[in-house]
Amino acid sequence: MKISVLQHAPADHVPLQRGDPTPTSRNLDPLMHPFARARERTRALNAAKMDRIFAKPFVGALEGHVDAVECLVKQPNSLRQVASGSWDGGLIVHDLPERRQVFHVPQAHKGKVSGITYSNKTRVLSCGVDKNIKLWDIDSSSTILPSIDHHRYEPQFATASNVVQLWDESKNSPITNLTFPTASETVTSVRFNLSEASVLASVGSDRTFTLYDIRTGKAERRVIMQMRSNALSWCPTFPTVVLLASEDHNLYTFDIRHLSTPSQIYKGHVAAVMSCDWSPTGLEFVSGGWDRTVRIWKEGQGHGPEVYHTKRMQRVSASLFSADSRFVLTGSDDGNVRIWKASASEKLGVVTARERAAIEYRTALREKWKMDREVGKISRTRHVPKPVYQASKLKRTMLDARRVKD
Repeated sequence: MKISVLQHAPADHVPLQRGDPTPTSRNLDPLMHPFARARERTRALNAAKMDRIFAKPFVGALEGHVDAVECLVKQPNSLRQVASGSWDGGLIVHDLPERRQVFHVPQAHKGKVSGITYSNKTRVLSCGVDKNIKLWDIDSSSTILPSIDHHRYEPQFATASNVVQLWDESKNSPITNLTFPTASETVTSVRFNLSEASVLASVGSDRTFTLYDIRTGKAERRVIMQMRSNALSWCPTFPTVVLLASEDHNLYTFDIRHLSTPSQIYKGHVAAVMSCDWSPTGLEFVSGGWDRTVRIWKEGQGHGPEVYHTKRMQRVSASLFSADSRFVLTGSDDGNVRIWKASASEKLGVVTARERAAIEYRTALREKWKMDREVGKISRTRHVPKPVYQASKLKRTMLDARRVKD
């Protein structure tokens, strides 16, 4: 006697693990799905709308300062701590997960705190307009004199004044003065290269961007910009790329091997750009400007950044990416340090496998259909405060008139 049996593999019809989506069988013949493209476009449109609906980037504010926040720095190799300095001379070390103050000195300096950097996990260097450099032990709260971007490997740091000075932590006087032979500027910012730690860059009040080599004790190259640069940041993944935040409302990236022209210009701010910082991945960076907005840019895309703003936030003087690239921190003139999501619509907390698959599917749909008129318009549109919108409109008119005149 012959018996015919239908046998189905359970893996083809039942989820293997709890939380996995139920397997489905589909006929992929395009002739069987004449409306597949129309359905996919509708899904892409809904995905773009949902992305903007759930775009709530603001996470929280860290209070404690009574005046404008001037500078921010994150603790190296850690996700927990961020230090901030303000115009009232106060220095605060914040614990991000618990949103509390780990270390607070109300009068660290007489006047504005102009720069901060970490020496190691428990020691912070600060400098101010009182012409003092101080080294703070967060655990014991003691101070000694020697401070403002720190060498990556050696117990050395560099400070900015009318010359760039190199210091040793164990000495109370500089070991080297670095300056360009014909320079007469006030140096406003210094940064060590993250890969080649002996290379140091600075920007000055006379519109210069200068490269130094601390091994030779000399300035190697200098570039004169059209307007003054307020901040600089080295790319963590491409050691030869440096980012400059300029007074002309733009940001510039340079390859230090070819300094004759910038490799990319980023346009979007309608006032001076005061701060900038790369994401640890090197794929994006954040900038804060005098126009009271925070913008997150994709590397290589000179327009269309993500724009963050609030009603109470004033001019942004410091901006910083967290060590895991998920959050952005900003300091502004209203005395608050704010925490933002790097991806405005990202869900915080536990994300199940099914939710992750749906998020990735919607992201792929938006990327595939970004050239569609409606999908692209929804994805690109950003609402900004009315003064920023009017200033942007006026700036476009002025640039168009200048272009016609030229």
